[in-house]
Amino acid sequence: MAGNYVLALDEGTSSCRSIVFDPDGGMKAVAQTEFTQHFPQPGLVEHDANEIWEKQIGTAREAIAKAGIDASEIAAIGITNQRETIVVWDRATGEPVHHAIVWQDRRTSEFTESLRAAGHEADVQARTGLVLDPYFSGSKLKWILDHVPGVRDRANRGELAAGTIDCWLLWKLTGGAVHATDPSNACRTLLWNIHEGDWDETLLALFDVPREILPEVVASSGVAGTSTTDLLGASIPIAGIVGDQQAALFGQLCTHDGMVKNTYGTGCFMLMHTGTVAKPSPSRMLTTVAWRIGDRPLEYALEGSVFIAGAAIQWLRDGLKIIKSAPAVNELAGSVADTGGVMVVPAFAGLGAPYWNPNARGAVLGLTRGSTDAHVALGTLRSLAYRSNEILACMTADSGIAIERMRVDGGACASDLLMQFQADLLGVPVERPVVTESTAAGAAYMAGLATEVWKDIAELESHREIDRVFEPSMTEGERARLMHWWRKAVERTLDWMEEEE
Repeated sequence: MAGNYVLALDEGTSSCRSIVFDPDGGMKAVAQTEFTQHFPQPGLVEHDANEIWEKQIGTAREAIAKAGIDASEIAAIGITNQRETIVVWDRATGEPVHHAIVWQDRRTSEFTESLRAAGHEADVQARTGLVLDPYFSGSKLKWILDHVPGVRDRANRGELAAGTIDCWLLWKLTGGAVHATDPSNACRTLLWNIHEGDWDETLLALFDVPREILPEVVASSGVAGTSTTDLLGASIPIAGIVGDQQAALFGQLCTHDGMVKNTYGTGCFMLMHTGTVAKPSPSRMLTTVAWRIGDRPLEYALEGSVFIAGAAIQWLRDGLKIIKSAPAVNELAGSVADTGGVMVVPAFAGLGAPYWNPNARGAVLGLTRGSTDAHVALGTLRSLAYRSNEILACMTADSGIAIERMRVDGGACASDLLMQFQADLLGVPVERPVVTESTAAGAAYMAGLATEVWKDIAELESHREIDRVFEPSMTEGERARLMHWWRKAVERTLDWMEEEE
């Protein structure tokens, strides 16, 4: 039957991928290519939006060719993206006025700190669910308006368009016909009110951003526009738009309140679905929009991140050089029954929730003459589970929701050793799917639901295959003992750096 495949465009921080999904939700073909990272100065990170577009459409064509299908057999396109990266372009020519400023960029630290010092953070957090930080795109947009000659005047005249990378790709796919984003991306700008579901006039004034430059906000699952025929050989509905972490939440089909996914990547990103209620977070988790499906109400999530996760395994490989590849950590760590009292706290970039201590630094504690590289490897691997356990404890306290199981994805979830320890610490089952490309799957599912490739979420669930469920086997006493020693180790790392340094 024609028109039963879905194309997911997965635009990440370092690469563009395109994946063709079949009607059973399986991956039929994948194409991927990296793009250039620009570092004009220390702390500054930029991307060339034109290069992103060229690489993304190139991988789309390659994936369709690899799948051995015609573009006319694709029912819909779904877009997922790095969320907080911002680009501004000319509406007439489609040319960016400056490189895209990436979510990692810290050039607006002084500005966001000035807003915090002026007492704005509580109001901003109440409206957006976010903290004042350069991570989010609002201050980056203000920087472009203020620092690129002529741009603010052109924006005020309505000549320019701005948006996150999903918005840029949608504009290009539709030949400039559609300037839109979805709630999961809009809510990461510090300019969108997550309760009212609209750009917030108070915040626009605070960040000095003209409303005219911003996109329309449309449903995450719904037809936003159609691609021009010349791009892929057919005019295809673009029917799914969702930021990467929310896409992974949907790809894991965490669609009811209390369902949680954890992505084990360079860092760990955990999201808890909280239903149609935006839960405030005393622990300073992020309250974020999960998505909007069609004309249904907004759905929300709590989000927490561990700064260093897979990066700690890379440190064992590249820094200590005790393993030759990241997967080799499992064999080395598995060669000992326990850590021999060794605790590794990989606070290489400070500690986030629940500590929020930027002056923390990494430490290896509990060393004796009997300690070996295997004990350090196991301690490092376990640190991912300890930190994830802390994030979940914050979410549970903030939401009042006790979870029944955790769904996992990301590279490090391939470690049986880590996943079993995670289940033991959490005291709930950890579920690993066969297809761990949850981000692209989430974008595909959004698009496929809007175009009736899949009739509902229950049908998607019927296609979901579980690789393994890790059942907890640790006693409450042992869990409490381990967490006691973990907290004791963390306390030794807090405020290691001093202000004058």
